[in-house]
Formats: sequence, C-alpha cells, structure tokens
Amino acid sequence: MQPDLSVVIPVYKSENILSSLLERLATVLPQISAQYEVILVNDGSPDRSWEKIVALSADYPWLRGIRLMRNYGQHNALLRGIRAARYEVIVTMDDDLQHPPEEIPKLLAELDKGYDVVYGYPESESHALWRSLSSQLTKWLL
Repeated sequence: MQPDLSVVIPVYKSENILSSLLERLATVLPQISAQYEVILVNDGSPDRSWEKIVALSADYPWLRGIRLMRNYGQHNALLRGIRAARYEVIVTMDDDLQHPPEEIPKLLAELDKGYDVVYGYPESESHALWRSLSSQLTKWLL
C-alpha cells in the first residue's frame, strides 16, 4: 500500500466528463492508498462544473471541491489545489481523461525507487488535427 495521496485536478468546462473521471478514480485509488483525497479546483468554469462537483461530493466522501470565482488559468488552479492538499504525495492531472487514472500506480512506483518528483507524459497525444499540425510545425522550427 502506497503513502497517503492527494490528487489535484483543475476543472474547466468539464461537467460532462467529471462523473467518468471520478468513477475511474474510485476504482484505482482504494487499490493503492488507504488514505486519499481528490481535489477538484473549478477554475471559473462557465458551465455547470461547480454544481456537478457539489453533487458528486455527496457520493464520494474523499472528494473536495474548490471554487475559484473567475478563470485564473490552469497553473493557478493547480497551485491552489496543491496548497489545499492534505497529504505529502500529490498527483496532478487534467480533467479530460487524457491522463488515465489507471497510470497513477506507475507514477507511485517510480517514487518508490527514490525519486523526489515523477513526471508522466502521454505516449500519443490526442488533439484536434489543427493543433497537432501546428505543434509538429513548431517543434520542427525549433
């Protein structure tokens, strides 16, 4: 069993994916840690993400929500969630399931090897065609 764990996730325009995200986390987290929390930081989302977080917190007692009154950006939302984290080991991930919760045990396994920080990256990125092309062009130019 791994150490106590905080998972921090900034939320923006995610009301339709949050249920799936929490279901997957609810499957993974009890297998890897006895004490855990998930902190969803609503970054001024214009949809009903905050209402969804409040509703989901009734089903998941380990879920905490933080509501930012306007959009401060992903990095500021992450920092706010990190400051609120109760546990020493903190995993950050996006709300769109591009970071599969099922990969969290692999990150923690690297910590067990003695690393202080572990960073994961997608083997293949799934973005819109225009974004992928512009990203490839930028990488080629650099």
